[in-house]
Amino acid sequence: MRVRYGQASRDDVTRQFRYYLVTLNLPAVAIRFREAVRLTAAAISEHPRAAPPYRSSNPQLKNLRSWPVVGFEAIRFYFLDDKDAVRVIRILHSKRNVRRILGQERIE
Repeated sequence: MRVRYGQASRDDVTRQFRYYLVTLNLPAVAIRFREAVRLTAAAISEHPRAAPPYRSSNPQLKNLRSWPVVGFEAIRFYFLDDKDAVRVIRILHSKRNVRRILGQERIE
């Protein structure tokens, strides 16, 4: 199954990558994070329903699922399992206000 990233989820990956690279000055971690995102997306595309449902107050996200990024378990993919693709809505660190962010999310 194909994985499609929304703009917000692409921005989330870029933000986290830059945090490791620029803010923490950990280029090896930044590269490992980017690879972990790829590996996690591949795993989700193979078995999207293995991810548990995630309850959101947002009616647009009633079928949302979440799965941790491999090796970065505090960061999770939040995605919808459509018939022809997995739509990644956000990729968020647990220290962020995930419920509020997802509650305000608008599907593209």
